[in-house]
Amino acid sequence: MAERLSGVEARIGSVRQLSTIVTAMRGIAVAHSREARQHLAGVRTYADAIGVAIGEALSLMPASPATVNASGGEAVVAFCTEQGFAGTFNERVLDAVEAFSNERAGHPPALLLVGDRGLMIAGERGLTVEWSAPMIAHVDEAAQLAERIVDALYDRLEAGAITNVTVIHTALAPAGRIDIVTKRLIPFDYQRFQIARLTEAPLITLPPQRLLEGLAQEYVFAELCEAVIISFAAENEARTRAMIAAKDNVSRKLEDLTALARQLRQEEITNEVIELADQADDPAGPTGARNASRRSRDRS
Repeated sequence: MAERLSGVEARIGSVRQLSTIVTAMRGIAVAHSREARQHLAGVRTYADAIGVAIGEALSLMPASPATVNASGGEAVVAFCTEQGFAGTFNERVLDAVEAFSNERAGHPPALLLVGDRGLMIAGERGLTVEWSAPMIAHVDEAAQLAERIVDALYDRLEAGAITNVTVIHTALAPAGRIDIVTKRLIPFDYQRFQIARLTEAPLITLPPQRLLEGLAQEYVFAELCEAVIISFAAENEARTRAMIAAKDNVSRKLEDLTALARQLRQEEITNEVIELADQADDPAGPTGARNASRRSRDRS
């Protein structure tokens, strides 16, 4: 019985340590999510400023560039997580990747995958990943990751390997939901920008076409930064929910083990009392012998 009680008490200690770890992971996830949301506003302001510049550059063009429906190779940039404990986050993203690929049967897109945890699950699903990179650990790394993705994409665009790029990532959805965003990145859609009505032409040092192309590339970079930050925030919100559920499970387990320890401790005390009582009534036992000797002296 004593061994059983000591084993339960050891398990209680382990569960308490696990509870501390879960609480710490939850706190980190909440902090990362809050920080990402704060940075998101700055990225969107940056993208809006570039959008205004594109509208002004369009006013310098003789005609608005048409959106080209290119028929060449296609690439998908998918954002997963770097680590686990995020529920079904990666599975939902990869489900969307597979659905997108199935719509293009016979011409599967090249998959560029962000996040080592997602890379592992993609391997288990038999998905071919052409390029991968770790997901950010801090929101300050978003721009650096976006630059790496831009370099990988434009290397393939310049080589003629692809002409279309689509981004798949999670959205910032209400608690408990994991919504997926599928967004075309390239060919660049100039039609979504309002052409500025300028009373005076701006002073430029580049040909309008080259200026417009440079601004489009900058806008693509801003969109990738936004996708990175949104995915990072959504990942940490999913991890927060997972840690809340884990905390509840750990608390219930700790309550069960504590109740079991009390029961075992009470049984141990009861057994000791019974053992002492048996020794007192047993003439052959030490206690019984002392009692018999005492009774003999009393009679004499």
